[in-house]
Amino acid sequence: MSAEKGSAFLLKIGDGAEPPVFSTVAGMRTTQMSVNGEAVNVTSKDSGGWRELLSGAGVRSVSVSASGIFTGSAAETRVKANALSGLVDDYELSFESGERMRGGFLVTRLDYSGDYNGERNYALSLESSGPVVAL
Repeated sequence: MSAEKGSAFLLKIGDGAEPPVFSTVAGMRTTQMSVNGEAVNVTSKDSGGWRELLSGAGVRSVSVSASGIFTGSAAETRVKANALSGLVDDYELSFESGERMRGGFLVTRLDYSGDYNGERNYALSLESSGPVVAL
């Protein structure tokens, strides 16, 4: 497997249509994704002193964080509207290899910052709601 460029890891947001059309959230400089799983422990006296976990059980989630320069794109405006309304919307993660992941996400944090005579920056965090599927 060859190395992939971090700049090719894109966050996209759906347009609300069915089926959704996805647009890249512009101005991203940093993106990060975490796949989280919560284990269900089924260890018993018959486990021979070793912990046993139940396969396929527990809660799985995907967390995404990103930051960048605010450009005022329609996709960024939609993210901000979702954050203000607490709306779960369709998002897609796209990678250089062509792999994509898609699911419903809630904006759990949206921060804006800026310096005098500098650009307006933002940072956001998304948490999955429901299944996230690999395409």
